[in-house]
Amino acid sequence: MLQATDLVMRFKKNRVLDGLTLDLAPGAVTVLLGSNGAGKSTLLKLALGVLKAGAGSLAVCGFDPVKQPKHARRAVGYVPDKPDVYDWMTPRELYRFLKPQYPTWNNDKVERSCTALDVPMDRKFGALSRGEGMKAMLVAALAHEPELLLLDEPFAGLDPVVREEVLRGIIAELRADERTVLCATHDLDVAARIADRVAVLHRGKIAQHGDLQDVLGGDDEAGRIPDRMRLLLAEAV
Repeated sequence: MLQATDLVMRFKKNRVLDGLTLDLAPGAVTVLLGSNGAGKSTLLKLALGVLKAGAGSLAVCGFDPVKQPKHARRAVGYVPDKPDVYDWMTPRELYRFLKPQYPTWNNDKVERSCTALDVPMDRKFGALSRGEGMKAMLVAALAHEPELLLLDEPFAGLDPVVREEVLRGIIAELRADERTVLCATHDLDVAARIADRVAVLHRGKIAQHGDLQDVLGGDDEAGRIPDRMRLLLAEAV
């Protein structure tokens, strides 16, 4: 679903990615861990074709996101860390704008998801709460039934009740389809609930990557997984 090999990405003199290699297992939820500025969002933007790597190769669902952006983006759903739409737009207008760009767009799915998540379809994004905006973006990301879902800190800044609503929406989608997911998040409690696999990004490279229990080690007690993730991240940094 995503194959990155020896990716290098610089911003001026700062080398954010330095030979990053990552191969996502199909149908698995991979949580991407790393400190602030480690390059998590940069990797997701490279996968979207928004940025172009300085070196290395990247394929998303078999497509080069820079050379074949139309095909790559149709295969990907993306939820940013905050809604990246005009304040004057409503969710309904956003979905109407996106629909012609995706042959697999599912109107029934949009209606069901908006009802389930209580998305205000006709209120402008500028008047939505952060939680409402993120739920609207989640619906947009899943409406065309993508093969790969990219989540860039979707839970950041949400109050606990709204965070739970967004999380339930994501979990429901993951249960409905064997969708491949790459989720960058600092919320380790949430990560522990959705992760099949863990990848740790440090100094521009993937320091560790594998099945949740293989990487974290220890017992199978679910309640201890967030603590073991914190320890894993601290050790990498």
